[in-house]
Amino acid sequence: MRKSKLDKLREECGIFGISNHEDASTLVALGLHALQHRGQEGCGIVSFDGKNYHSEKRQGLVGDHFTNPETIKKLPGKFSIGHNRYSTTGETSLRNIQPFFADLHIGGLSVAHNGNLTNALLLRETLVKSGAIFRTTSDTETIVQLIAKSKREKFLDKLIDALFQIQGGYSLILMTNKKLVGVRDPFGIRPLVIGKLKDSFIFASETCALDIVGASFVREVENGEIVFIENGKLKSIKPFPKQKSRPCVFEYIYFARPDSLINGKCAYEYRKNLGAELAKENDVEANLVIPVPDSGVPAAIGYAEKSNKKFDLGLIRNHYVGRTFIEPSQNIRSLGVKLKLSATKTIVENKSIILIDDSLVRGTTCHKIVKMLYEGGAKEVHVRIACPEIKYPDFYGVDMPTKEELLAHKKTNKEMCDYINAKSLKFLSLDGLYKALVGNLRNPTYPQFSDHYFTGEYPIKPSDNLQGLQVKQLSLLSGKSNS
Repeated sequence: MRKSKLDKLREECGIFGISNHEDASTLVALGLHALQHRGQEGCGIVSFDGKNYHSEKRQGLVGDHFTNPETIKKLPGKFSIGHNRYSTTGETSLRNIQPFFADLHIGGLSVAHNGNLTNALLLRETLVKSGAIFRTTSDTETIVQLIAKSKREKFLDKLIDALFQIQGGYSLILMTNKKLVGVRDPFGIRPLVIGKLKDSFIFASETCALDIVGASFVREVENGEIVFIENGKLKSIKPFPKQKSRPCVFEYIYFARPDSLINGKCAYEYRKNLGAELAKENDVEANLVIPVPDSGVPAAIGYAEKSNKKFDLGLIRNHYVGRTFIEPSQNIRSLGVKLKLSATKTIVENKSIILIDDSLVRGTTCHKIVKMLYEGGAKEVHVRIACPEIKYPDFYGVDMPTKEELLAHKKTNKEMCDYINAKSLKFLSLDGLYKALVGNLRNPTYPQFSDHYFTGEYPIKPSDNLQGLQVKQLSLLSGKSNS
């Protein structure tokens, strides 16, 4: 698992695939552009023209590469799948950028994967002992190898054989010379939706990717479901033993783009509800509610509306700061959050402020923001977080610090408050979270999210790691580290 140095959780990637369209690769590029928030380290597209597969992969952003008509010309065909990468397992390099392609004895196969396999290391070691040769350090290649080595005859049977061997949170788009296939893990941890554009079916991580190409939303792929498109028809099978759905709660809190639909509502609405519930639990008076932009804005609006307090933008975000700019020197890096945010001094001066953010991970950024507000003239800064304390790491495709690096893992509320130098600190309760998202208190039976970040209750235990602290990095096998 990639060791995060950032103070925000990062989703692993976004995936998009389309069948039977003259401009398949162009639409995939547009879909990936809409999903850019899910991964910025690399992007790739594989197309199939009826005879041959074509692949283009690049490091960096979709708009920097796949808006070039000459690049799209290299990706002909009516079938295409694409991937945005934010690595959690495997080093950052061109060879790890998806979709992956393999020439199997049954024909070509391309795979795009969102998520993380919790038993990938054990499977990889077994496969290597049996003679498999790995070209990448990504856990996605494990899936390809399992399909390739399956003794079953038909492709779908080979896929099912492989899926019964893997564990973790994942969604997959696979493309053969006959089928486009979408798969979601048995607990539905990672997202996948189905769309339609005239006679073309689409798989995507979020509905915002359907909107950008003018496609209609059909439905979500259900947990444990394999959906395949062949000869223009959509079919579905559910080979796994039935499990209750456990979608990742951070899709609601942070990951999904605000305009994406989740379970019939825009993510923006859920986030406003989180802020409203946080206001119900509030116990402090203040003049002004301000968000940490951009992710804290919906919750802050919900908070302000529920508490009848004034909302304003006391922090302004600079949207034009990229990683290239902040890498060159330590002097520049030391400016830290000031490169991305600045206080609106005439707004915050002499005000008692309630600062709203979606989550608190390490606390380093929050500490700098609180300091910035005080330097801007704020009288008091009360921090309110629109989710419970993050105490436990993730193993299903989210890049986050180890347990020991999580601020809430060992520190009390007072210790955390002192660390970020706020006047007070309060998190949304777990019951408040469930009230905001499903309208009821948390029910251990159903409905329940993958809320292990707060509770330590993991839907799937990581087989690669017996102590439950940190999944081993596959990159160690290649002698490289992500840290």
